[in-house]
Amino acid sequence: MNSKRTKVSIIGAGFVGSSIAYSLMMSNLVSELVIVDINRDKAEGEAMDLSHGSAFVKPIDIVSGDYSSTEDSDIVIITAGVNRKPGESRLDLINKNLNIFKSIVPEVVKYSPQAILLVVSNPMDILTYITYKLSGFPKERVIGSGTVLDTSRLRYLLGKHFCVDVRNIHAYIMGEHGDSEIVAWSTASVAGMDIDSFCGTTCKECDDSFKNDIYDEVKNAGKKVIEKKGATYYAIGLAVRRIVECILRDENSILTVSTLLSGEYGIDNVYMGIPTIVGRDGVKRVLEVKLNEDEKLKLKTSSDTLKELISGIEI
Repeated sequence: MNSKRTKVSIIGAGFVGSSIAYSLMMSNLVSELVIVDINRDKAEGEAMDLSHGSAFVKPIDIVSGDYSSTEDSDIVIITAGVNRKPGESRLDLINKNLNIFKSIVPEVVKYSPQAILLVVSNPMDILTYITYKLSGFPKERVIGSGTVLDTSRLRYLLGKHFCVDVRNIHAYIMGEHGDSEIVAWSTASVAGMDIDSFCGTTCKECDDSFKNDIYDEVKNAGKKVIEKKGATYYAIGLAVRRIVECILRDENSILTVSTLLSGEYGIDNVYMGIPTIVGRDGVKRVLEVKLNEDEKLKLKTSSDTLKELISGIEI
């Protein structure tokens, strides 16, 4: 990482925003961290609580404030928004959050016109598209957390099944961060071997039923955590820290962030989680990994699901 001071601002001091703040504080990536929330006392409390641990980490300034405090941020992370209520449609939720984002994004853009905007609020792909439209930024500088967390969940489950370090599993969840996401099994590998070949040398238990069970477990993981503890926030905090690290260190790492497709996979004008080279300027390149015909069809179906939702809103 270069020696210049790095500034990251977080909009939203709820469970997710505060977990991201904690993970960034521990990362030694950021010189200045700003927390903004409509509830100013909550933001101030989080900043104070984190700051009181400053003696145990590398030097970092952690403050709360208003949008002017975010001026000249390198990255602005948006976690603010309302959650879906029982009986409420996804479109209802999107329209509520659209109004919130109409108040957030112009303020962020005014004070940090060169920042990279990273959207984490749900429904994330839709809100990233909304942020792109509201900001007027180039698509490379507006990204969503995508399926980075879903991909981590997939690799965790495969690593547990194979008794292999999760960092040696190469597999992706692609598409919507939601029910229409897909597992790109045709690209999955361990030690240079595809999943079926690797399975043939180890457990010999990787039939279609196994793959379907893994997919269902990944897709429903967030819901299960919410049922048991009310919210998910630690893992997404770590996922966002990883994205920030890729950007600030100009790593050119491949992550399944949500990015705007412009013809890749035959899909256009929609944000989805796709293997993407991420560096200092945000998206450097969207990768078209080789999918089989069934996976291509499911990815297209995922994009159609998102496009249908987009068509129902007025930005």
